[in-house]
Amino acid sequence: MSTLVWPPIAIESVQREEEDSIALELEWLLTSLQETLRSLKAGLEDCAELLAPKEPGSTLVLSSLRSENLKGFITRVGTRIVKGDVQLRLPSLPPPKGAMSYKLSISTLPTAPTIALPQLTTTRTLINACLDVVDATRWTGDASNADFISGQLRLLHENIQEAKSALKGWTQDQKAWYEEPVDAKAFNPPLPSNVSFHLSVSEAAVLLNVRTLGPANAETGTNTPLSFTGGTAPPAGQSYSGFSLRERLATALGGQRQVFHDEAHEVFMYNGQEVRVRDKVRVESQDPSLMSTMAKLGALERSVALSRRALGVVMGRSDEEET
Repeated sequence: MSTLVWPPIAIESVQREEEDSIALELEWLLTSLQETLRSLKAGLEDCAELLAPKEPGSTLVLSSLRSENLKGFITRVGTRIVKGDVQLRLPSLPPPKGAMSYKLSISTLPTAPTIALPQLTTTRTLINACLDVVDATRWTGDASNADFISGQLRLLHENIQEAKSALKGWTQDQKAWYEEPVDAKAFNPPLPSNVSFHLSVSEAAVLLNVRTLGPANAETGTNTPLSFTGGTAPPAGQSYSGFSLRERLATALGGQRQVFHDEAHEVFMYNGQEVRVRDKVRVESQDPSLMSTMAKLGALERSVALSRRALGVVMGRSDEEET
């Protein structure tokens, strides 16, 4: 059988019919994208609700694996940590007399500084920006303008990707533990100056790193050990240098204290002083609200990506032009 059309159709007529067909398909797609935008807004509102500062918040259990180095809990309300108790058993942080462990308590006083999770603040800001983009696309722009809708979808896609990355952790804007120390007065009693308490978000879980610090150069040339300045006094029975009596005796007899963490041989600038990390304990606690938020953002990201790809095909754009 022959597939030729007789009489043959003029090339100009074929092109005109193709253009009319593409225009109709583009019109249909732009109309259907309005429903997609409504669904996206509902999903983004769910994410915003999961991160909203609602009482009583999320209480997360903290427990170090296969050791008693760290036990406790923290309570998160929105982007802030409002309550928490942590019990530490670290060689370089001897407990007060009569106690089995060293206790860190987050202050609940109204005047105490706030412990916030900047990654959650970033995520909330980006989700709110996404909601603004959706509203602007639906109500203030030209819904029949393919270039406008394409640009708005691209902006929406980028914001969702950044929000998801903030929950995954370790983005370019995230500061290291020694660059932005927590305020000592956020604890009651205040955090010792030789202890670093650092909270972050990693893979939608709250990650706590507690480090005990010592001077980078413990030899001062005098009989007085190098001490931290600008912080609170160490607890009774604890050396200003961060070394316990047992460890100083062992060092004097030629022994060397073993270290078992990845930062043992690095020097950091912390609160204006060069320090080394003596002990380090890392605890990760899964947060159901953050896990749900990241899963929803992943689904929204895929939905927007599909919409962008479909619109790009109808508009005759390549994948490179859409990225």
